[in-house]
Amino acid sequence: MEQRISLITLAVRDVAQSAAFYESMGWTRVDSPDGIVVFDLIGQTLGLYPRADLARDMGLEENDLGTGATTLAYNVRDKQQVAQLLDRARDAGARILKPAHDVFWGGHIGYFADPDGHIWEIAHNPFSPLSDEGAFRWNGYS
Repeated sequence: MEQRISLITLAVRDVAQSAAFYESMGWTRVDSPDGIVVFDLIGQTLGLYPRADLARDMGLEENDLGTGATTLAYNVRDKQQVAQLLDRARDAGARILKPAHDVFWGGHIGYFADPDGHIWEIAHNPFSPLSDEGAFRWNGYS
């Protein structure tokens, strides 16, 4: 198995509502079949898929999907962008879990939950500068 993630699928209760949330965050969807919404990212794709359909596809009850102990991270170029994006997320309907703050390792982070409870971390990591197009790599791009 090659070391990569190709597609991240978020199970959502209302695809149109979730799509509107991500579009209000500034994302642009790409053509996709009816019933799902897809956003191309740098090197991956994020898909919004009806929760009930995902459970059926897996052969599970919808309640068995849970929410998982996962965070999706979005890294920014400077510290001030963390609070700005948390404000934008709140205005779009997210619940702020933890406001922007400095952390022990030298970064600056905050957390929000999207309308379906998926947890996002907004982070500035001064030790991992982003590429020109915004790609993240653990030790950064020079």
